[in-house]
Amino acid sequence: MKMTRMGTVYQLAFLPRVFPVNCYFVEEDDGLTLIDAALPNSAVAILEAARKIGKPIVRILLTHGHGDHVGALDALKGALPNVPVQISRRDARLLAGDRGLEPGEPEMPIRGGVPKNIRTRPDVLLEDGDRVGSLLAVAAPGHTPGSMAFYDTRNGALIAGDALQTRGGVAVSGQFKPWFPFPAFATWNKQASLESVRRLRALNPSLLAVGHGTMIEKPAAALDQAIEEAARSLAKS
Repeated sequence: MKMTRMGTVYQLAFLPRVFPVNCYFVEEDDGLTLIDAALPNSAVAILEAARKIGKPIVRILLTHGHGDHVGALDALKGALPNVPVQISRRDARLLAGDRGLEPGEPEMPIRGGVPKNIRTRPDVLLEDGDRVGSLLAVAAPGHTPGSMAFYDTRNGALIAGDALQTRGGVAVSGQFKPWFPFPAFATWNKQASLESVRRLRALNPSLLAVGHGTMIEKPAAALDQAIEEAARSLAKS
């Protein structure tokens, strides 16, 4: 595991040269907010990283319910039983292993790894616009129906989950990048992904942190290009 800090955000990168999977700490006055739970064998490294930073983990937020973002959740909850787990109301169904669609959702199959053996149930169900410490919860459906991003209102850092990738090139979820195609294969609704990233771009983030790939400071130009490429691709399809 490699830890990289940019301001209040710490990226914990697992398997960075093979199949990069990231989770994040956001530093708050009362401790650390953990965003995502990485892979099933990641819990010890996550807990050790918090020890090195010198602050307790006080909450766990999940951007969505895919297995590479919730893998260590049960182990973390076992070690931190009083720390609340929070996920969008919609993706709480994925966390429980339910791939079913809700009324009114486009009839597209939910893709990607949805684990069926996660025992932990969320303590808080998030909605768009909720505040969690310094973070604003922003609905970002597309990769999954209930994907969420988290925007730090203090400094503009955006932890976007799999709404975007930076590994293999910056791309809106669902857009194929040959050097790292996996997020595209696991995306539910490409059009919704594009609309979500347009909304995230309007926040004018100072830092972009995603589930797969390195963090990017001052990401405006990269986001604009990714949006343009996605829009052009979808227009052709």
